[in-house]
Amino acid sequence: MRHLLSIAILLVNADRWAMARGALLAVTVLVMGAALLGLSGWFITATGLAGLAGIGIAFDVFRPSAGVRFLALGRAAARYGERLLTHDATLRALAALRVVLLRGFARSDARELSKLRGEGALTRIVSDVDALDGVVLRLILPLGAAILTHVLVFAVLGLIVGWSVAVVIAGLYLSFGLAILLRLGRRTVAPASEAETQGQHLRRGVIDMIRDREALIVAAVLKSKEDRLRQIDGAAREAARQLDRAERMSGFWMSLLIAGVAMSAFLMGAALLDAGSVGPAKAVIGLFVALALAEALLPLRRGVSELGRMSGAAARISNLLPRIDQTENRYGQVDAPLLSLRLPGGEREFRAGETVALTGPSGVGKSMLLMQIAGLLPTSEVMVKGLRPDDYADDTLRGIVSMLPQRSSLIAGTVRDNLSLSGDFTDAEVWNALQTVVLADALIKRDGLDTKLGEGGAGLSGGQSRRLALARNLLKRSEILLLDEPTEGLDAETADAVIQGVRAALPDALIMATMHSGANHSVFKKTIELSA
Repeated sequence: MRHLLSIAILLVNADRWAMARGALLAVTVLVMGAALLGLSGWFITATGLAGLAGIGIAFDVFRPSAGVRFLALGRAAARYGERLLTHDATLRALAALRVVLLRGFARSDARELSKLRGEGALTRIVSDVDALDGVVLRLILPLGAAILTHVLVFAVLGLIVGWSVAVVIAGLYLSFGLAILLRLGRRTVAPASEAETQGQHLRRGVIDMIRDREALIVAAVLKSKEDRLRQIDGAAREAARQLDRAERMSGFWMSLLIAGVAMSAFLMGAALLDAGSVGPAKAVIGLFVALALAEALLPLRRGVSELGRMSGAAARISNLLPRIDQTENRYGQVDAPLLSLRLPGGEREFRAGETVALTGPSGVGKSMLLMQIAGLLPTSEVMVKGLRPDDYADDTLRGIVSMLPQRSSLIAGTVRDNLSLSGDFTDAEVWNALQTVVLADALIKRDGLDTKLGEGGAGLSGGQSRRLALARNLLKRSEILLLDEPTEGLDAETADAVIQGVRAALPDALIMATMHSGANHSVFKKTIELSA
């Protein structure tokens, strides 16, 4: 519950004014509903009594009927506005939460980021964020509106009808209603969490089976995979049935509570009538108001029944939130070398405009060193302008250092979309970058910058995808450019043109590249050989 409370505070603070407007309209809807039924009950009873007394022609029916129409129309308008504003505020809050999570992931190290490549982690995060929309819509706003409405109705009923009627209605609803909801919460936390967990397993299992169906068929294990998915589906259905039974049982007890409160209010009104404290028309107001207040209680069932799902999601999301970057915005030391590395052979310093090749056998740590320089792995052996990469705010570090990893990420969209991830650039700048990486001619033959790419850059060869990602790095024009096997998969002529083009495009940048072959290229003025 602690995690759920922290997430609730974060969501409410995302747009407090929008939340407040939605909450105000939610209370308005409930209060107007109670006033509508109370006035209608009084009006019906009063007109009936006037007719029986033979004075119906003298009874003023216009003002009460006008009040009924006003409350009915006003309640409908308030309900529409409440739905509109609360959903809008919730969507804004969830958007803010996603931004917070992305900022947190941006400061994660390479190992943590690599875990996000799997569909399991991504679907888990997406599902958790979606589950949290109920925190505001089905818990915070309905619960707050219900409590405030009961307080207001208690005060008005006490003044108009009598405090005994107000105490009976508020006391029974708040005490027994809370007991029913608490019982529902205890009974549904486990099945709600189980249903969500099994649903996640089922979705991942189906995705895996479809993706690997050829291998499963060849291995003759497709049937066992299907049986396992049926078992997971059965477990998810059983948890959903338990959840449904608990919710329906709470609905039964709430129906009894509503009937009991209405009857108690009616009897208390009759007692006041018998004592001569109120007239017959006022005596029935409590009955109708008690029925109207059921609208404040019933919506809470769904929110409480999903408490297990929301609590689990909140706990997992809360564990990601501390990753948010709170680093002070520092810009390095003026007189310090651009890059300093503490290597086994001693400390090495590198200045702007140098081109350095990293060599060594596979697994010796070349890629890891680049990731340390880029701030993607913790280290105390690297200094960028006299400061450790961890000492920089993320935005500042990304302005100094950019990196082309071995696995480059492209998005579904156009070539322009992929290159625009680095910022806003003119078409001339973009074409210059593509010309530098020897990719312009291939794209001109297609649709140029509007060439459509599929998920992960589908539509380009492996070498073309890497060169497009390299062009994206060139557009940033950072002070340090780190390249992890930039010529992998390229023929010698293209590799030579790319290396020469990158050096010419960024004459003032420090370029450091890991090279399995080609480290003796004339562009590289320094070579660092790492050993196991």
